[in-house]
Amino acid sequence: MARLNRAGLAQLRGVLQSHIDEQRIPGAIAVVALGGHVEFFEALGRQDPQGWAAMKDDAIFRIYSMTKPIVSLVALMLAEEGRVQMGDPVSKYLPEFAGQQVAVEEGGAVRLQPVRRAATVQDLLRHTAGLTYEFLGQSAVQREYEAADITDRSRTNAQFCKVLAALPLAHQPGSCWQYSRATDVLGALLEVVSGRPLGELLQQRVFGPLGMKDTAFAVAQDQWHRIAEPFAKDPDTGEPVIMMDARETPRFESGGGGLLSTAADYIRFLQFMRNRGTLDGTRLVSRKTIEWMTADHLGGIPVNGDLLLPGYGFGLGFSVRLHGGQAPQPGSPGQYYWSGIGGTSFLVDPAEDLFAMLLTQAPNQRIYFRNLFRHLVYAAVD
Repeated sequence: MARLNRAGLAQLRGVLQSHIDEQRIPGAIAVVALGGHVEFFEALGRQDPQGWAAMKDDAIFRIYSMTKPIVSLVALMLAEEGRVQMGDPVSKYLPEFAGQQVAVEEGGAVRLQPVRRAATVQDLLRHTAGLTYEFLGQSAVQREYEAADITDRSRTNAQFCKVLAALPLAHQPGSCWQYSRATDVLGALLEVVSGRPLGELLQQRVFGPLGMKDTAFAVAQDQWHRIAEPFAKDPDTGEPVIMMDARETPRFESGGGGLLSTAADYIRFLQFMRNRGTLDGTRLVSRKTIEWMTADHLGGIPVNGDLLLPGYGFGLGFSVRLHGGQAPQPGSPGQYYWSGIGGTSFLVDPAEDLFAMLLTQAPNQRIYFRNLFRHLVYAAVD
């Protein structure tokens, strides 16, 4: 069994602290666990750079897209119960997505063509539904997302889907992997299947059973003092740093990026994943479902954009490592991970029985620190 090198862990701490001292990030919580035991938990720097309070162990972070694996898990729980199937068309649950069309840009003009096949629930989970994200480029469809103010948090999940479904697709379903609003649609679909608002469903099916007591779509007012904040201005560009308002209770409960959480809560989720579907005697899904969830679901489907690292595919809510090499950091085939646009990231490596997580609030520095953290974690593995 692997061991963690204490000098390597000290180096991990020291490197992160040096970046905090240089005011590259305001503060962070770093976690490394081996064999199901948390061996390293460090709260570093400041929780709110506008004050001088140190980062607390129980700080609340905007985890953005680290919401996606949790929502994906609930979809698979409902699949185990026979309430939804991966091959079902999305339109079975959300009729507004029937008869979609794809925008094709040619010579500065856009023409619409019908879909060759309907997007399925599996397509939503693996980001092959033909959707996109407005912040990933300036295509005709991305400009339409912007014009529709698709990020408006005053809409309900159902209203969000009505607006999104009225817009054309960026790609034919199943034709490529494109990181997208798909998990937001999945969250609305789960509301239809369960008959519950997404936040209530997540509380009932995951947060309650796993003891994730501080994870939700908003922070109660008496807990606002625990919210971790970014720098007011980006240290690289000088531009204002704008993140979602953790103090607002949104009508839009974004399955793709709306949750706030703590290190302790997300450790519970990662421990559950490491245990392949069970935690403290509570089993939520079968071992085979977790193995299926964290396997590659792309095969030969091409990847659009550079969000997936070389040597990685994508499962049902996670990026999945396929090769020992190719990627720009060490790792094992079968490792899976995801991250959030606010600066949070995690990885689970079943081959080494390892999981690790970095929580910070530094949107524009997220890629640098995500890559740095992974390398430092593996540098501490003997």
